[in-house]
Amino acid sequence: MQNVILERDGQLAIVTVNRPTKLNALDDQTIAELDGCIQQLSADAAVGAIILTGAGEKAFIAGADITVLAKQGVLDGRDNARRGQALTQRIEDSCKPVLAAINGFALGGGLELALACDLRFASANAKLGLPEVSLGIIPGYGGTQRLPRLVGSGVALQMILTGDPVTADEALRIGLVNGVFSQPELLVSVKAIASKMVSRGSNALALAKQAVRRGSHMSMQDGLALEADLFGVISSTTEMKEGMAAFLEKRKPAWLRG
Repeated sequence: MQNVILERDGQLAIVTVNRPTKLNALDDQTIAELDGCIQQLSADAAVGAIILTGAGEKAFIAGADITVLAKQGVLDGRDNARRGQALTQRIEDSCKPVLAAINGFALGGGLELALACDLRFASANAKLGLPEVSLGIIPGYGGTQRLPRLVGSGVALQMILTGDPVTADEALRIGLVNGVFSQPELLVSVKAIASKMVSRGSNALALAKQAVRRGSHMSMQDGLALEADLFGVISSTTEMKEGMAAFLEKRKPAWLRG
C-alpha cells in the first residue's frame, strides 16, 4: 500500500491514511487501499479492534481529493459516491470494533469515514464538518444518512446546509464524538479504550455491534426480536461458558482467539 500504513500493537490494528501533503485527502487509490485493508483485518482472527487515524497533526482526513471531484460528471460522480459508500459500509459492517482517532481536520469524506466507525475520539484541535455545499455538491459517502441518525436531523441539517465545521468540544456536546483528548494523548487514549474492548469476548463484541447496527433500522419490536435471537446464539458458544465460569471462579476469562 502506498497511501495507507498498517501497524499492529498486540491485538490492535492501527490503520493510518498517509498523504500528509494532501491533508490525507481521499483519492481512488486511497479508498481502494482502505477498503482492502479493512476487509483483511475484519477477517483476521488475531485482530481484536481496528483504529483509523491520519498521518501528522493537521488532519485526520480532510475530505475527498478536490482535483478528482472537479472533473466528474453524472456517471463518474455516482460511481465515486458508490465507491466511498462501499468503504464506509465495510467499516460499519466489520465484525471488529472500529474506532476513529480524529487527529485534526475531519471534513467531507473524512467525517463520513469517521461516522461509519463505532466510536469517534477527537484531538482538541480537530474540526469536523461536511462542507460540500460550499463546493456546489452534497455529501456522497453516507453523510446525509449517518449524521442525522447520530446527532438528530436538526443539528445535522445545520451542519450540512451551512457547511460550517464544529470544534472538538462542540462535537462532544452534540454527541458527534465520544471524547476529546490533547493531540499527544489521542492515540494512546484510543488504544487504551480499544484494549479494554479486546479484553472482552470477541463473539460478544461482534454480536452486540450487530444488534445495535441492525436494530437501529428496525422497529422496537423487531429490534428486540433480533436481540433475543442473538442472545440465543451467544448462549451456545464456548466463549459464553468461559465467561460465566471465570466470573463464578473469580478469575479473568481465558478467551480463545486466533
